Amino acid sequence: MKKKPAESRFALCIENRDCEDLEKRKIYQTLPDEEAAREGYLRVVDESGEDYLYPESSFIVIEPTSKAQEALAEEIMHDDREVMRALANRDR
Repeated sequence: MKKKPAESRFALCIENRDCEDLEKRKIYQTLPDEEAAREGYLRVVDESGEDYLYPESSFIVIEPTSKAQEALAEEIMHDDREVMRALANRDR
């Protein structure tokens, strides 16, 4: 049986105390993590470009319109390309 790709979900950061890699009032991509959710955490792709667990209370999960989801997904792909370029240039 084929596994369905995970849908992109998004969350608005409402608290960034003690979290250098989060900005308040910024929308972040979240990744599915049922175990983390049971413990009260969200798996969030933060400013470092990596995914980490953050307290669920620091976010409001949002459901953007399909047009907004497309725009957010395009921005995420653009950011990923920028990170890959920076890493490639660093290794030179």
